[in-house]
Amino acid sequence: MRYPKEVVLKDCQEAVIRPLEKADELRLRQFYAAVPEDDRWYMRYDVLDPAVIRKWIDGIGGGTVYSIVALCRDDIVAHASLHMRGYGCTSHVGRLRIMVLPDFRHKRLGTWMLLDLIQLAMEKGLRDLRADFVVGVEDAAIESAYKLDFFKKAVLEGYVKDPRGKRYDMMIMTKRLHKDWGDF
Repeated sequence: MRYPKEVVLKDCQEAVIRPLEKADELRLRQFYAAVPEDDRWYMRYDVLDPAVIRKWIDGIGGGTVYSIVALCRDDIVAHASLHMRGYGCTSHVGRLRIMVLPDFRHKRLGTWMLLDLIQLAMEKGLRDLRADFVVGVEDAAIESAYKLDFFKKAVLEGYVKDPRGKRYDMMIMTKRLHKDWGDF
């Protein structure tokens, strides 16, 4: 893939997508500080902890996580990552995570980033992708995944809960990859 990639969003705003760089640590911390608390509650890591972001920055080029960011006016407005295992029974499966600031949602920015990560996964020889979604919270992302040929594999009922104790279902979606785009 060629980066940086300039994209035009649904509202005609421009953004630049490129790989996460070591110099992005402060920007990435500012990005996650701007993500509403209600959107952070279901994340796997405490993204407000500087040590978490430092670990991600230190991991750049390590070969198991590939991160891209979208910038608008020099600020990170979205972060997406492909997580790969180098060994074992799931080494053919990549896991996806995408976070977009609320002001940039529903403008196809997440879709642009998802398409890049799908392409990267194919280039890396992965055969399947997995994404986990919180039903009732990430419904727009679930719909987008369906449009890109992700399929519901399982629903874990009441698996996640918000800070107030309300439980939500987690939907596991997968996508079978092909050798190239012509195989679709």
